Amino acid sequence: MAVPLTRIHLSRRAFLRGSGASLALPLLDAMVPAMSVTPPPPRRALFVFAPNGKKMDEWTPAEAGALGELPWLLAPLAPVRDQLTVVTGLALDAARSHGDGPGDHARGCAAFLTCAHPVKTAGPDLRAGVSVDQVLAAHAGGSTRFRSLELGLEPGRAAGNCDSGYACAYVNHVAWRTPTQPLPKETDPRAVFGRLFADPDEALDGGARAARLRRRRSVLDLVREDARRLAGNLSAGDRARLELYLESVREVEQRITREADERARVPVPEGLRGQRGIGARLALLYELLCLAFQADLVRVATLMVANGGSNLAYPFLGVAEGHHTLSHHGRKPENLAALRKINRFHVERLAEFLLGLAAVPEGEGRLLDHCVVVYGSGISDGDRHNHDDLPILVAGGAGAVLRGGQHLVVRRRTPLANLYLTILDRAGVAAERFADSTGRLPA
Repeated sequence: MAVPLTRIHLSRRAFLRGSGASLALPLLDAMVPAMSVTPPPPRRALFVFAPNGKKMDEWTPAEAGALGELPWLLAPLAPVRDQLTVVTGLALDAARSHGDGPGDHARGCAAFLTCAHPVKTAGPDLRAGVSVDQVLAAHAGGSTRFRSLELGLEPGRAAGNCDSGYACAYVNHVAWRTPTQPLPKETDPRAVFGRLFADPDEALDGGARAARLRRRRSVLDLVREDARRLAGNLSAGDRARLELYLESVREVEQRITREADERARVPVPEGLRGQRGIGARLALLYELLCLAFQADLVRVATLMVANGGSNLAYPFLGVAEGHHTLSHHGRKPENLAALRKINRFHVERLAEFLLGLAAVPEGEGRLLDHCVVVYGSGISDGDRHNHDDLPILVAGGAGAVLRGGQHLVVRRRTPLANLYLTILDRAGVAAERFADSTGRLPA
């Protein structure tokens, strides 16, 4: 049903509605009843997977303790340094071979959030573990429209052998609802936008959707009258919050349209489709996550900046060779120079996302204060394929998972699962262990 405009108090799940569109609202003061205690904003969690490890000498801060000058790869994160923890010493034992031979990229991807050793198979008999994001999603229950959101930059094959006898499902997914059920990710920003802001009660058929796109009907055009009437019943502060939110939605929608138009105007061969517009698409996926968190459409999400063992090229960075190829750098200066460009690009997009969260007012703080963002890889040095001293960082203030502004050095080969157990603990999930965890990290 549409927003009850005759009431001063709005439901936290109020939305704007138009033909074929349903726009959830950000947290507004009007959603808190008069004379009541303001409830704390909801906590959100995002887990970001990056493939092929990092150039670790330019990732790892020089000293443990308070973060001073950040190393080159992390320098874009300086504006959010006080809400950033770089963790050194974590390991992913489940990604090691344990007698299964090669396949480190598949294992490093499948185990990244499950911390479970995947069964080596190229067939349908998959088995890994339940990923930490899905444990959090189950705990949140049906509090949001979407239980969880799985996004990725790079599509991938649904079946077949993708890494030395490991099924493609292992390199294409990090979210696992059950040990045998990976959750598919959405890689098209336009499809994500439609999923978030289409009216769930009035799903358009394919022909109607295409007709609306041809007419260039914006989702904001469809809900404009509802938005105008709502604004007339809001305080000045709430009107400002609503206007900022609607402007963000419109900007993202326009950029998605431009990106889709460019793809239609300049078709590329099937094998190269994943490599065009990487920068714009990754930025859009991050911004869609920001909108989804802001409107409380979802509280748990995953993002794969590329698939496990990805060999995407980054020509807009001046890098013509594939990422995986370059990660086997052999200490060659030209390979390392190209690798650091890719690593820095990924961190720059992350930094833009975190700054976007920090720019959104929510409650008595900012949206970033109520999020925990974990970024990292299941491999440390791509040339060695090692799974210890992983590049892991945690950002945001949700639940004070870790004290920000620090380089936390833990005992070498501390299970990555210890970080996830700590996150579950701060989220109120009653769990004594997660996978191979041995305890919680020090705050």
